[in-house]
Amino acid sequence: RMEGRGSYRLPTGTEYRGALRDGMFDGEGELLFPNGGRYRAVWHRGVPAQGKYTFADGLEYKDKKWHYCDGYDRRFYTEICSGLKPPGISQLTNLDPPKKIPEGCYDCGDGFYNPETRVIVDYKLRFLRNADDDEHEWITRTCRKAWDETIEHKPKP
Repeated sequence: RMEGRGSYRLPTGTEYRGALRDGMFDGEGELLFPNGGRYRAVWHRGVPAQGKYTFADGLEYKDKKWHYCDGYDRRFYTEICSGLKPPGISQLTNLDPPKKIPEGCYDCGDGFYNPETRVIVDYKLRFLRNADDDEHEWITRTCRKAWDETIEHKPKP
């Protein structure tokens, strides 16, 4: 069994780095997710006793007094850090500029969705999952499409 400090890669691409005891996460360690997020925690026999999740863009999740996208403040985290753009210039995603969506696909937050094949791939075009009927309906109803027209701000001469 694994013992001491080390790393372990799960089949999903998530990697654990930290203390191991009797084959389990035990002590200080972190999970590194393929999307760039990370969860640092103190583990006890494979279960996190206390921890903190940080999104790929640096936003730290808080389970109490969470003010990000709370209904009153709908700014993206990059807008909170860098400020809003002038009127008429829309920021469509937290990434600015947003990722280019392959033709016929949707940007579903953790990757691209092809409604023809019902496959979701990550932003490096690696397979993530197949969408069920509920996820298909939600993505096609709410997510950005590759063929959406984006009107860019053009300053007056």
